[in-house]
Amino acid sequence: MKEYFKKMRGGGESPPGVGFSEIVWSGIGSFAGIAACGYLSARYFTPLDLTLFIGSFGASAVLIYAAIKSPLAQPRNLIGGHVLSGLVGVTCYKFFGHDIMLASALAVSLAIMVMLATKTLHPPGGATALIAVIGGKAIYNLGYLYAIIPAGLGAAVLLVIALLVNNLSKNRKYPEYWF
Repeated sequence: MKEYFKKMRGGGESPPGVGFSEIVWSGIGSFAGIAACGYLSARYFTPLDLTLFIGSFGASAVLIYAAIKSPLAQPRNLIGGHVLSGLVGVTCYKFFGHDIMLASALAVSLAIMVMLATKTLHPPGGATALIAVIGGKAIYNLGYLYAIIPAGLGAAVLLVIALLVNNLSKNRKYPEYWF
């Protein structure tokens, strides 16, 4: 019976723990990255009817500040995943925006396909594509600029903070690779 329950739990092992230092550095990085995007957005972009804030950046923060060794967290994936997904999302809205459900499903699935084909898979990119479709008038008004501001530029701000914070500790190195 014990073996049955062990098998049901996936072998009985829990995920590996994370040290206190890693937790602190991840918290510092994610706070600084999101705060930088928020500050820049409020100070410079919102007055121009632009934004550097989209929800998918929260998920990117998890990857680039806490899962820094993941292939999905590397700069190519971060920038490429957001920009390409933004382009796909805007295109789907432009062609199929009359049917939000269809446009949403196409945006996410095509974004995944494009990211896989270009070796830029970054899971938050799926949300970036979806936001282009469901984001409302302010996002729609950006058109293809959405892929640059906020998707590309915001991801670049997060990357700069990740490069600074993740390399302050002698136990962390980011990125693992660039291209």
